[in-house]
Amino acid sequence: MLIRTHLAITSFFVILFLPYVNNKWAFAVVALVATFLPDVDSRFATLGRKKVARLLQIFTKHRGMIHSFTFLISLTFILVIVYPKISLGFFLGYSLHLLADSFTPDGIKPFYPSKKKTTGIIPTGGKREVIIFVFFIIVDLALLGARILG
Repeated sequence: MLIRTHLAITSFFVILFLPYVNNKWAFAVVALVATFLPDVDSRFATLGRKKVARLLQIFTKHRGMIHSFTFLISLTFILVIVYPKISLGFFLGYSLHLLADSFTPDGIKPFYPSKKKTTGIIPTGGKREVIIFVFFIIVDLALLGARILG
């Protein structure tokens, strides 16, 4: 999926969870940043174009280890120990990215190093993704409006 779709989906869940977290700004920022992170292994992604990411790309392939729940759980476990205040936002943003990518034809290997792959029928940048993006933008605005006015 394109980063705009990942951000629209993550925004929905950030707005949904916001009333239930203590550190609202940190939660929102970390969740939105974390939704970018799985694509650090792609030279075409926003984050993957950075020079620091190029080093990582030597050792990984796109939608490999970094696109797995195994990797996510390991990182989240470290965050829970080192910096627990951001761990929920990190887990939310990163996991939503993985979940969305699992619906694309390229899919993900959710339990890396297992070779089992989950795939779907929503081509990246295709009409179905555009529909999902527009849907989440509309729902995001409606939910945000309800939070502000309610």
